[in-house]
Amino acid sequence: MADERPMPRLFLIRHGQTEWSINGRHTGRTDIPLTAQGEQEAAEQAKILVGAGKLIDPKNICTVMVSPRIRAHRTFHLLFDHVPEAPHHVTTEEVREWDYGEYEGLLSSEIKQKNPTWNIWKDGCPGGESTEDMCQRVDNVIAKVREHHRAWKEEGKGCRDVVIVAHGHFNRVFISRWINFPLCLGTHFNVEPAGIAILGYNHRNLAEPALNALNLYAKPI
Repeated sequence: MADERPMPRLFLIRHGQTEWSINGRHTGRTDIPLTAQGEQEAAEQAKILVGAGKLIDPKNICTVMVSPRIRAHRTFHLLFDHVPEAPHHVTTEEVREWDYGEYEGLLSSEIKQKNPTWNIWKDGCPGGESTEDMCQRVDNVIAKVREHHRAWKEEGKGCRDVVIVAHGHFNRVFISRWINFPLCLGTHFNVEPAGIAILGYNHRNLAEPALNALNLYAKPI
């Protein structure tokens, strides 16, 4: 039976556009809403990708992990409010954005004025999360997702898919760690607002994690 079950997947979704995602300000703890365009883009995504028989089918979803920030929570509702019954979901700080500490709300150019050699992928954020902090948090979430996937594939427990609705830096770190790369290589994955990544496995083998798709239907900034 395990060989007959479809391979489990993770849909990793970045929240829609905000004013700060437009101008490049580091948005961690700050709770700002989606723009009108951000709302529209998420709603358009929902019509294309979410629903019975579509790529993200609520009946296949074991659980959805949603960041508590309003931009992520609103994106979740725009994606799923049109279906008859929303999937099981939890709001959790585990999938919040990187805590930028002293650099919250700043542009990269403004941070460089304070620290010309700063690189978030190596230095982390003073007063916020270090790279080690971020790596541990993401790895803990990955372990939970993989346990859902294992239970489905090997035992038929739960459902096939997991969904996470989160943030730009979080998702880039997550993709890198999912495929067993160092956190710093997350810099090479561009994650657009409202973009959807699909993470899965090669060769029907849970020991071979893979990136299957990136930025589905997202509009480049």
